[in-house]
Amino acid sequence: MKIIIAGAGEVGLHLSKLLSFESHDITLIDDNDVSLKDGENYLDIKVISGDASSISILNQANVKDSDLFIAVTSSESINLLTCCLAKKIGSKRTIGRITNPEFIDDPSIDFRSIGIDEIISPENLASQEISLLVSNSAFTNSHDFESGKLKMLAAIIQNNAPFVGKTVQESASVFPGIKFMPIAIERSGSQDAIIPRGDTVFKNDDHVYFITCEDGVDELYKLMGTKKHKVNNVMVLGGGRVGFRVSKELSSQGYKVKLIEINSEKAELIAEKLPNVLVLNLDGTKVDLLNEENLDEMDVFISTTGDSQKNIMSCLMAKSKNIKKTIALVDDTDYFELSESIGVDTLINKKLLAANEIFRFIRKGNILELNKLNNMNAEVLEFLVSADSKVVNKKIKDIKFPRSAIIGGVIRNDKGSIALGDFLIQEGDKILVCSLYETINKVEKLFL
Repeated sequence: MKIIIAGAGEVGLHLSKLLSFESHDITLIDDNDVSLKDGENYLDIKVISGDASSISILNQANVKDSDLFIAVTSSESINLLTCCLAKKIGSKRTIGRITNPEFIDDPSIDFRSIGIDEIISPENLASQEISLLVSNSAFTNSHDFESGKLKMLAAIIQNNAPFVGKTVQESASVFPGIKFMPIAIERSGSQDAIIPRGDTVFKNDDHVYFITCEDGVDELYKLMGTKKHKVNNVMVLGGGRVGFRVSKELSSQGYKVKLIEINSEKAELIAEKLPNVLVLNLDGTKVDLLNEENLDEMDVFISTTGDSQKNIMSCLMAKSKNIKKTIALVDDTDYFELSESIGVDTLINKKLLAANEIFRFIRKGNILELNKLNNMNAEVLEFLVSADSKVVNKKIKDIKFPRSAIIGGVIRNDKGSIALGDFLIQEGDKILVCSLYETINKVEKLFL
């Protein structure tokens, strides 16, 4: 595909890196030569220095022949404008990054009518991910497919889990009626995903990703030997876009939320907008001040400031107070390698979330949703089965499926289920597949 990216910031460079590795024809536009040099020196892409909203620059990038135009500059207005121009010039599809949540919350706005096919908000995606993690506090990763009809949950397996040392097949027999499916395992000390089979043995400290249906979450808690702790009190550090939105969503769900913001004007403004949130104007890095606000009584601590190191250190401080769940917002993906060893429960990265959202427009087949597994060489894709799909009217066991991919579940008639070998796939089914990067092209061809 010929893809043009406007904006060489953290999201633009990250996308350029991921897409160039897959041999797409990438052109990166930015008026900051320093940012462009990172892309030009280390990636196999073309760079253009200039204003992405300039028609001459867009023509220089040959937008009229592009398959996809992605605007992810730091300016929301420039992103919207450049998408409109790119579509008018001839780009087949456009995606614009926005920061104002009103654009997402108000369904009356039809962006397609002005030439913008999709809008994404990394901040909104991050706040949604954090809210899900609070609801599933024992898990390190959480994602809902089709409004929770099927869920992806991840956890690090501990010694007391009843299935350590058992195979996948043996573990499944522990509970009558299978309501969960392991789809990927990250073994301690490795970033390579293992796609589990029946004879795969679970080991202590394995980071395991599961697909489960709505009524299978409790079974997963039992399988992991973990009790489901009730969450009441949540502390959020940082009143930026993510912190504000997380506080708003969690308070609307009935949680008692304390938001810590060091800037007095911002704190006052947030307090006016969020009357159900207790907003405190103080320095969240001062442990004694947080202790005065009953830090040790919190069930979840979330750090969303613009400083990744501060977020990690704040979560470590909270963990020392025996807070059950800590979540840190980080910009650098390298931190994911450290999360388990340093003790933070979950790291959230806006770049990866934005990449997940954008990649589903690049993958082939009828893809409804895509989720890259953090720090692993695997993706979970949701395919819509069409009448022409190679898998339609076939049992799962009869499909020539690559061994480095696995079907995790099926949504049919708005109901999620765990599908085994005798399950007959029908037109209209929504299939969740976990695949290693090396096999994705083969999987996509099955659903074309």
